[in-house]
Amino acid sequence: MLAAFASCSTEPAVTDNSKTPEARFLEAQLKNVPKFGFMIGHHDDPVYGIGWEGDSARSDIKSVCGDYPAVMSFDLGHIELGGEMNLDKVPFDRIRKETVAQYERGGIVSFSWHADNPLTGKDSWDVSDSTVVKSVLPGGANHEKFMGWLDAVADFFNSIRTADGVKVPVLFRPWHEHTGSWFWWGQNLCSADEYKRLWEMTYSRMQEKGASQLLYAYSPGTEPQDSAAYLERYPGDSIIDLIGVDGYQFDRDAYLKSMNGVLRVMQQVSVSHQKPMAVTETGYETIPDSVWWTQTLLPLAEKYPVSYVLFWRNARERENHFYAPYPGHASEADFVKFYESPKTLFLNDFNKINFNNTNENEEL
Repeated sequence: MLAAFASCSTEPAVTDNSKTPEARFLEAQLKNVPKFGFMIGHHDDPVYGIGWEGDSARSDIKSVCGDYPAVMSFDLGHIELGGEMNLDKVPFDRIRKETVAQYERGGIVSFSWHADNPLTGKDSWDVSDSTVVKSVLPGGANHEKFMGWLDAVADFFNSIRTADGVKVPVLFRPWHEHTGSWFWWGQNLCSADEYKRLWEMTYSRMQEKGASQLLYAYSPGTEPQDSAAYLERYPGDSIIDLIGVDGYQFDRDAYLKSMNGVLRVMQQVSVSHQKPMAVTETGYETIPDSVWWTQTLLPLAEKYPVSYVLFWRNARERENHFYAPYPGHASEADFVKFYESPKTLFLNDFNKINFNNTNENEEL
């Protein structure tokens, strides 16, 4: 993986000097971590799991292998409505505290945003109208409303601070899976130009609100077959800091084919645009294959210079909707083997990397 990562062009990458020092360090970590392996991530990891909710410092992954994931992710859905909880009934105050806790223990946090449909008032998955994105752009009927939504997002990010006032750097991953058409910002719901303008407007508003601690992730699904398709709606190197993909297993052969295909494309884009790459969402619901971790996921991920691989959530309110093992699950023993691989970086492994001297071939 090191050889592949080191083959990048010598052309200087686009940099944004307005980023906070903490955000620039996070950017360097994401770029350099593939030299050592790939980080493991899990959505909503510390706030609930199978058979529990709200416990302090608990994690299904930690209960299985003894360590936290290096990356945790949370969702901002419903922050635009002004409520106290997100769409999965997690209090925003809890998310704020867990983000600070993960940062202070040396880990990384990513945020998605399943924003409600601003035209119909229904959820993100309401694709009944193909003019939603157009309606939130400048001149559109919902533009002012949507700018207020963006302000709520920026205000929340700016409120995530350590005790000494440092704004916690995080990855922001809005408008994801846009190469499908199941969200109101999806492929068949807006033009490429409208999608790019949505991104540009989002980024500009965050900058205006002083949210310079953010890095931005672009994450289509597995649909793109080549770099042109992958970049069709790419908002530009001056905005995007990490490229990703969201892809889930339903059939093993189809999963491996689609993921290998898009990861090869992403590796080309990573080199040409000098952006780190990641599997921003993946998993196999209920993990019915007891050796999935070491026989499917590990051989796939270790072939590519990915910064992290993130599994979706272990729902406490929906039966059979989980993507990470828990104590007693059939894949528990295999996950421990996955954890023991030198390629997989959990929190303690990640913290052993000296990112101030990444030219040395350090052992973890």
